[in-house]
Amino acid sequence: METPAFIKSLVHDGQLLASAAEEAGPDAAVPTCPAWQVRNLLRHTGMVHRWATGFVAEGHTGYRAGAGEPDLDGDELLEWFREGHGLLVRALSEAPPDLSCWSFLPAPSPLHFWARRQAHETAVHRADAQSAAGGGPGHVAAEFAVDGVDELLSAFHARPKSRVRSETPRVLRARATDTGDVWTVRLSAQPPHTVRTDDGPADCELSGTAERLYLTLWNRLPLEAVSVTGDTGLARLWREQSGITWSR
Repeated sequence: METPAFIKSLVHDGQLLASAAEEAGPDAAVPTCPAWQVRNLLRHTGMVHRWATGFVAEGHTGYRAGAGEPDLDGDELLEWFREGHGLLVRALSEAPPDLSCWSFLPAPSPLHFWARRQAHETAVHRADAQSAAGGGPGHVAAEFAVDGVDELLSAFHARPKSRVRSETPRVLRARATDTGDVWTVRLSAQPPHTVRTDDGPADCELSGTAERLYLTLWNRLPLEAVSVTGDTGLARLWREQSGITWSR
């Protein structure tokens, strides 16, 4: 996917997130994030949006901590979220293609990285908001879902901080039945190594539409949402250890 397509997704999902959060109300529980209420979801995602905007708009070439979550609630919190989402969209839309700034995953350019990362950040949390509103996690377009699975497996979990480890080497495969995309994830005591091929036998395979794989691998749908063959314990290991948490 190209940068403009990610920005378009960011616009759409940010608006849906805000609408679902408004419908659910700040006290509503977020089933996909059991420790959160909707206010926590808005505070977190809005904080991340502003954090990302700082790098894009101000061109910081080194890491900078975010300002933290605000002590806001209700209509004031929702307005703050919408404002920050708009600032991020504007910064990405107006940034030059050769933008130079800090980023933390491989990408063709810093601008592409931030557009992609914030599009998926917002899509996953939009699913949270819609679940809180009682409507399920919502739709994810196949092309976008494939990209999100790839970001998760090939980028996030290639980092040393990935907790998905196995003392005995194991192979987990993810297969998108509608697009034909396949990921083979080799697990060991080191960070996972992922290739985009059907590379030999697997101990466990998760298969389903790209949308269902995306939401399941990001832990927004239960494992039962996809077909699991082989060692179900390996699927549960993923479920228990793969969560991406805010640590900056």
